Amino acid sequence: MNVRRSAAVLAAVAVIGAATPAAADPSPSPSQAFPSALYGDSDPKYDGVWRQSLALLAQDTVGVKPAAKSVQWLTRQQCADGSFASYRPDPTAACDAKTMLDTNATSAAVQALTALGGHDDVTGKAVGWLKSVQNKDGGWGYSPGGASDTNSTSVVVGALAAAGEKPDQVVKDGKSPYDALLKLALPCGGDDDGAFAFQPDKKGMLAANADATAAGVLGSLGKGMVVEPGKKSDATCEKAGTAEQAAANGAGYLTAAFAKDGNHLMSALAGAEPQPDYGNTADAVVALAAQGATAQAEKSVRWLEKNSASWAAQSGPAAYAQLIFAAHATGTNPRDFGGADLVKQLGATGPAPQAAEKTKAADEKEDSGSDFFGVWWYVGVCLVAGIGIGFLFTGRKRKQQP
Repeated sequence: MNVRRSAAVLAAVAVIGAATPAAADPSPSPSQAFPSALYGDSDPKYDGVWRQSLALLAQDTVGVKPAAKSVQWLTRQQCADGSFASYRPDPTAACDAKTMLDTNATSAAVQALTALGGHDDVTGKAVGWLKSVQNKDGGWGYSPGGASDTNSTSVVVGALAAAGEKPDQVVKDGKSPYDALLKLALPCGGDDDGAFAFQPDKKGMLAANADATAAGVLGSLGKGMVVEPGKKSDATCEKAGTAEQAAANGAGYLTAAFAKDGNHLMSALAGAEPQPDYGNTADAVVALAAQGATAQAEKSVRWLEKNSASWAAQSGPAAYAQLIFAAHATGTNPRDFGGADLVKQLGATGPAPQAAEKTKAADEKEDSGSDFFGVWWYVGVCLVAGIGIGFLFTGRKRKQQP
């Protein structure tokens, strides 16, 4: 599986894919011209704002100041009403009824821009829009008005918390996001007890979904993508009367899933053989660490260190960001992640960060100054040599040799 935005976006892409031929190669053709400020070189149509937000947030998490033009690109993606679409190729064109607004992209942008600071006007409008499209059950769907799902509701909770809001006080018809998440959590007492479903099926039944469970644990804890290790918890599955208990139950489900599959999650797409799911494993590591299940989180992050390099290289900036979040949550050095420097690899997918830009400029200035001095020093030496003091030239020339 490629980098996970959320189960919601996968569903959206699947619907689109049913109506249009699948692209043979996600890489841009020579005729495609994507913004130079954008991270990644694949078509940003479905994930431009998402991957840009994750890249900026990951850089901020490790103390790197992103390129100013990359941050500006993200802020310019915002519509006048405060929302973000997945990608707007022409940000100067006003958003209209045809613009596919996206709660996931909007929430990711809020988390990134809040962390970077200095964008209160942008994040304030975005949070206002998210509140305006909250469903009556307290949750959110991928698109405004869509049925609430665990992934979308959880990423919105992360945005609200990042912006200083109290998610339990963001209500619609008396329902908060936590009420919506509790309805999407499976009860204890079965093979999948404690898991979260993405959405109820047509019959109202809930089916366990590891991707949704990782998101649901974070959402139920009121956490975003960047977390610190929580207090150690070995809670068993109990009836979830609170969001905190639902998070503990979900962490128990993930721990059991990891134990079953060898410290990582598996994907099982229709018609394909199950294979390791690197993106969901990274997300689950973050969720487990936040819940306090640090022992399993550390085992799984070690698995990622050994096995995720090819996946990340193929998937691009959002994948590197997910791995950085997992490293951060477990106290792992992202600059030595199984021998790889995730920070450098992420940076290579987009514009050089500001610190690197300044360093390069300073080096160029220094080199320029050295060249200027060297030329005139050489001219001076030659003049001295010309009047017969050859030993001075010889001595200085010998001195500058290593």
